Amino acid sequence: MTDPVYHAPRGGHPGQDQLLTGRAVFTEAYAVIPRGTMQDIVTSFLPFWDATRLWVLARPLSGFAETFSQYIMEVAPGGGSDRPETDPGAQAVLFVMEGHARLTIGETPHDLGPGGYAYIPAGEAWRLRNDGDVPLRFHWFRKAYVAVEGLDRPEPIVTNERDVAPTPMPGTDGRWATTRFVDPTDLRHDMHVTVVTFEPGAVIPFAETHVMEHGLYVLEGKAVYRLNADWVEVEAGDFMWLRAFCPQACYAGGPGRFRYVLYKDVNRHMALPRA
Repeated sequence: MTDPVYHAPRGGHPGQDQLLTGRAVFTEAYAVIPRGTMQDIVTSFLPFWDATRLWVLARPLSGFAETFSQYIMEVAPGGGSDRPETDPGAQAVLFVMEGHARLTIGETPHDLGPGGYAYIPAGEAWRLRNDGDVPLRFHWFRKAYVAVEGLDRPEPIVTNERDVAPTPMPGTDGRWATTRFVDPTDLRHDMHVTVVTFEPGAVIPFAETHVMEHGLYVLEGKAVYRLNADWVEVEAGDFMWLRAFCPQACYAGGPGRFRYVLYKDVNRHMALPRA
């Protein structure tokens, strides 16, 4: 297998001589946040995080995608947090793109490098530090855990993409594959974060239309993505945000692989309104 590539933003600020025309778009069904918009001026900061800034890619919005938030965290050497999460009901997935982290869940330390994945259950104490000499950049997915009577809560999971064999999609000869860090039949989990890989020329051959909300961050390559009624060109560093039932398909034209990290909500009844 070719070594994975993980594109991460660097920030900066465009000069006054640049055109303001770009690829960013927000519609009633989807949004595209291209990598060129992830500049210094749109970073945020969080309580109890040292030497850290972040880009907020997604947050719950009524009438749009409502189940999750997604950040790209940038932690300077020596930075991090001993109190990273202030919401005891929030579960987390961390996915490292660059640098190295010392993640401690409970009292158990873990080292995470590029491709590192960690699932942290809601209510679990954890802390994180950049123990390297270069910036640490990682995705942080957050979702309020929906407990179900009779189901235990899931345990923490720490692994690396390199240690998980991709699952080929049926009938694709491996040209379209998904790296799954959680067993899809484990109903204790109410969200999945996976890595999806397309070889050059591979496609999603129909317009998927389903209840799951999505966040898709392109790690590597480029493709043309169908979003609702539009075909949109995307490349490494771009983010796509899809509400439930937004039709979606993909054509990975090459010349290299097209890969993205994907969020979706799963395995729970649809919440019903109360009078």
